[in-house]
Amino acid sequence: IGIICIFLCIALGIANIFNHPVIIVFSIICLISGLILIFVEVPLLLRICPTSEKFDVFIRRFTTNYMRAGMYGVMSLIQWLTLVTHRTTSLLAAAVFLVLAGVCYLIAGLKGQGFVGSKTLGGQGVAQMIV
Repeated sequence: IGIICIFLCIALGIANIFNHPVIIVFSIICLISGLILIFVEVPLLLRICPTSEKFDVFIRRFTTNYMRAGMYGVMSLIQWLTLVTHRTTSLLAAAVFLVLAGVCYLIAGLKGQGFVGSKTLGGQGVAQMIV
């Protein structure tokens, strides 16, 4: 679900950028959220892309299921706030999927499951394969 959220946030952020001025703000936030999610969900990019040390430390905070659930919850809440503008946009689809991803990470945390990175997305073991 996290990867779907990346695509939705970026696509819907771009699609709604030419909307009402208030929605543009939420659209930009959604686009930024999608870019942050890329680095959180695809850890290989932290090694490949030239990023600052502060950004790397910020992204590495989200290594536990609870921290990821909180991050997805905050991102979702921001997108749900578009309803305050009395304009229903497709950004709500991003809000729904962000909630679903957050709930999945929360359930995994409550069950005591450790976060498992995928080799496909640049998780454990990929760094050794590159070097």
